[in-house]
Amino acid sequence: MQILSARHVKSEESLRLGVESGWYSTKVSGTFVTGPHITQEDCLSKIAELNPPPAKKKFVAG
Repeated sequence: MQILSARHVKSEESLRLGVESGWYSTKVSGTFVTGPHITQEDCLSKIAELNPPPAKKKFVAG
């Protein structure tokens, strides 16, 4: 599982990077994975979809 985070790219930086401004999910290395998303919530929702939380294991007493 890769760790993704939400990153906002503003207009000035978007020109330099050659991408649209908006929210992007990024790897730790800074590589864009998804986006642009209109809101941070949309971006975080996509991150949760790609990296669902690990399933809780049931404890079985032996």
